[in-house]
Amino acid sequence: MAEIRIEKVSKVFNGAYAVREADLVIEDKEFLVLLGPSGCGKTTLLRAVAGLGMADAGRITIDGRDVTYLRPGDRKISMVFQSYAIFPHMTVRENIGFGLKMNGVSAAETARNVDEAAELLHIEELLDRRPSDMSGGQRQRVAVARALAMKAEVLLMDEPLSNLDALLRLEMRAELKRLLADVGATTIYVTHDQIEALSMGDRIAVMKDGVIQQVDGPSEVYAHPANRFVGSFIGNPPMNFLDGQVVQSADGVRVQVGQSSITPSPTSVSALTDFVGEGVVVGIRAENTEVLNEPRGDAVKVDVRVVEPLGSQNLLTITVGGNLMKVATHPTFETSPGADLWIRFPPEQIRWYDASSHALLVGGPD
Repeated sequence: MAEIRIEKVSKVFNGAYAVREADLVIEDKEFLVLLGPSGCGKTTLLRAVAGLGMADAGRITIDGRDVTYLRPGDRKISMVFQSYAIFPHMTVRENIGFGLKMNGVSAAETARNVDEAAELLHIEELLDRRPSDMSGGQRQRVAVARALAMKAEVLLMDEPLSNLDALLRLEMRAELKRLLADVGATTIYVTHDQIEALSMGDRIAVMKDGVIQQVDGPSEVYAHPANRFVGSFIGNPPMNFLDGQVVQSADGVRVQVGQSSITPSPTSVSALTDFVGEGVVVGIRAENTEVLNEPRGDAVKVDVRVVEPLGSQNLLTITVGGNLMKVATHPTFETSPGADLWIRFPPEQIRWYDASSHALLVGGPD
């Protein structure tokens, strides 16, 4: 078992919190992604788990053992760095076996572990080469193989694919996900790339300004962002946010957005009743908005500003009640800037956010 517990961990630099009271439990063999923009504290938190930057407060345990202030070598972990950190004067075989050699592992066991790791990463034919004779993708595989050769139950990865080109990153994402599932190590993976996070992680912990905003499965984080930041950071394009006001009409509770009004789902009505007369924020994904060529029911007329054909879809920039928003259509849907269009907000796809705290109030299927 290699469960990792991060309890109220904080790290301060020059009087400012880089990480503030982080609480996380990473289950045995789980793949958890720390996701957030540059400077959000994700790498600082990973380094605290690794022992490369001790926490100023809180507690970290691995497999029930308090490692908060232990040296990295005493934590039984392996780490893969963004810069690969492989030695240019050593062969691939020597690089992969370096950690084992430093830990006093026998030559026979080292050779066996090196061969197994190289086979897992499909780099057996590179074992006698030096890093200067290899591509970026091959060097990345060497760095991962070195970490796996240690046979550690905890694997920490700090943006390991960020130096690769887009096509190679796509290839390595799938390969790394398969590999780590086979190995079964408990993994914490740091990235600023939301696509990596959504496609690879069992769960995602989204960070901002040193604070964990939401911890959930990829589908849940995408479909039900806990606040406006999460919705705006995850998704391409980001979730749309429209300013609205809750009103009480003869037909019940509605939300006014400019000259148009939106009917909430029955479950949302009960939560929005307390906000009658106040502002709320409408959150909806581009692909969840219905786009129509003619008026129908509660559809809202909109102005089309920009049409972006993207191959798999068309992305439209429109205005609704003074708000700019993005909507996605099928690639065969024909329209142009200035054309008349109508959109409809399916009630079950709307997420409602507090206008002041930006926290999720309610939203989703009844």
